[in-house]
Amino acid sequence: MTQLDVRPQAGGTAPGAVPADGGVRGKGLGGNSVGLMGSAVIGVSTVAPVYCLTSTLGSTAGEVGVQMPAVFLAGFLPMLLVAFAYRELNKAVPDCGTSFTWTVKAFGPRVGWMCGWGLVIATIIVLSNLAGVATSYFWLLAGEITGSESIAALDDSKPVHILTCLALIAIATAISYRGMTATKGVQYALVGLQLVVLAVFVAMAVQKAGSGEFASSLDFSWSWLNPFAVQSFAAFTAGLSLSIFMFWGWDACLTANEETVGSEKTPGRAALIAMVVLVGSYLATGVAAQMAVGSGDSGLGLANPETSDNVFAALAGPVMGPGLGILLFVAVLASAAASLQTTFIPVARTVLAMSSYEALPASYARVHPRFRTPGRATVMAGVATGVFYTVMTLVSEHVLVDTIYALGLMICFYYALTAFACAWYFRADLTRSFRDLAFKGLFPVVGGLLLTAVFGKTLHDMWDPAYGSGSEVLGVGSVFVIGVGLLLLGVVLMLVMQRRSPAFFRGEILTRETPALVVED
Repeated sequence: MTQLDVRPQAGGTAPGAVPADGGVRGKGLGGNSVGLMGSAVIGVSTVAPVYCLTSTLGSTAGEVGVQMPAVFLAGFLPMLLVAFAYRELNKAVPDCGTSFTWTVKAFGPRVGWMCGWGLVIATIIVLSNLAGVATSYFWLLAGEITGSESIAALDDSKPVHILTCLALIAIATAISYRGMTATKGVQYALVGLQLVVLAVFVAMAVQKAGSGEFASSLDFSWSWLNPFAVQSFAAFTAGLSLSIFMFWGWDACLTANEETVGSEKTPGRAALIAMVVLVGSYLATGVAAQMAVGSGDSGLGLANPETSDNVFAALAGPVMGPGLGILLFVAVLASAAASLQTTFIPVARTVLAMSSYEALPASYARVHPRFRTPGRATVMAGVATGVFYTVMTLVSEHVLVDTIYALGLMICFYYALTAFACAWYFRADLTRSFRDLAFKGLFPVVGGLLLTAVFGKTLHDMWDPAYGSGSEVLGVGSVFVIGVGLLLLGVVLMLVMQRRSPAFFRGEILTRETPALVVED
C-alpha cells in the first residue's frame, strides 16, 4: 500500500533555517490513540515481566542468595531515577525520538546519533531473543497440551524452530503495522493474563511455604531486602546487571508520546506507573518463591543450575499443581509474545524520528496513510530481527547467547546518556527551585552515574572469555568483542550518514539550544 511522506519542512522558514521550536517536527503519527492506562500497559508489556522472572530469578539467586529481593530493589533505583529524566524531557520535548532527539538537543548530533543507535541495536537484540523464547514456549506448551513429547521436541529441530520464529516475528510486525489501537487491544489481554497468573502463583507459593510441604522452605526475613548483606561486591554487581535487564523496556510508552493523549505529561506518568507495577510484581514473586523453595542450588532451590534458566518450568507443577501449573507456561508464552509485539514500538519510532531529522535515509520517514504508523520502519525492524536471529542461530548458538549477554552494555549506554542529557538540557532551570534541582538535575545525574558504573564493570567483566558462553576471539571474551563491535559499527554507520546528510551533523536540522523555562502546573 502507498506510504504517506510526512517529512515536514520547517513551515514558513527559509531553507536551512531552524524554526523557533528548535527544529522539532511533527511526523504524521496517529495522535490521541492511547491514554494513560494503555500507555502504562505498553510499558509493562515491553518489559515482559513473567519471562524476565522465569529467566532471571534463578540466576540472581545464584549470585546473591537470599538477598535476591534486595538486588531487585537496587536495580529499580537507577531505573527510577532515569525515569524522572525521561518524564522531565518529555514534558519539554514530546518527540517520538526520545533518547535520540533529547541527546541531540543536549549534546549535539554525533552523541545523539550514537544514543539512538544504542537504542535501536539493543531493541533488535531483544526482539530476536523474545522471538526465540516465544518459539520455544510455543512448542513446549503444545507438548504439554497434547501430552506428546515428540511435539515438544520439535523445538529442537533447527529448521522448525527458525520457521516458527519467523512466523511469530511476522505476526508481531503485522499487528504493530496496523497501529496503536490494535496494539493496545492485544496488550490489555496479554498483560492482564500475566499479572493474574503471577498473583495466583504468589498466593499458592506463600501457602506452600506455610504448609511446610517443601523441606527447603524459608521463613520470611526483612534482611532479604538489605543489599549490604550481599557477600561480595562482585556478586552484587553481577546480580545488579541481571536486575537492570529485568526493568529494561519501560520507556516504550515514552516513544509512543506523539500518539498519546496529553503527550507532554501522560507518557511520563505511565512510565512511573509501569515501574511501580514491575517492582511490586518482582518483589512479591521473588519473596514468595524464595519462601516456598528457598534459594539453594539443589532440588527445587531457585539457584539450582539445572533449572535456574527457567524457574517457572520447574516450579509450575510443585507449587500450582498439574492443573493450574500449565497457566505458568501460558503466561510465559504470553509474556514473550506480548513483549515481542510492543518492542517494535520504540525501534520503529526511533528510526522514524532519526529519518525525519535526516539522520537516516529519508525513506524511513514515511507514515502509513491509513494506520498512521511508521510502516516502513516497522517492516525494516521485523526484517532485521528475522535476519539477525536466523544468521546468529545458524552461525553458532554461542554467538547468539553472547549477543544477548552484550545487551546490558547497550542498555546502560543509552539510558545513561539520556539521564545526563536531562541535567545538561535543563541546566538553566536547576537554580530555580528545589524541585527542578532534584528532578531535572540531581536524580538524573545519580541515575546516570550508577548506570555508567555498571557499564564500566560490565565492560571489564566482558573481557574475560569466561563471561557468557566461554567463547573467545584472540584471547578476548566474545561478549566483549560483540558488545564493543556493535557500538563501533554504529560509529561507522554514523560516518557514512555524515557524508550523506551533512546538514544534520552540522546542527542545521535539530538544534542544540537550551530551552526556555518550562512553566509547571
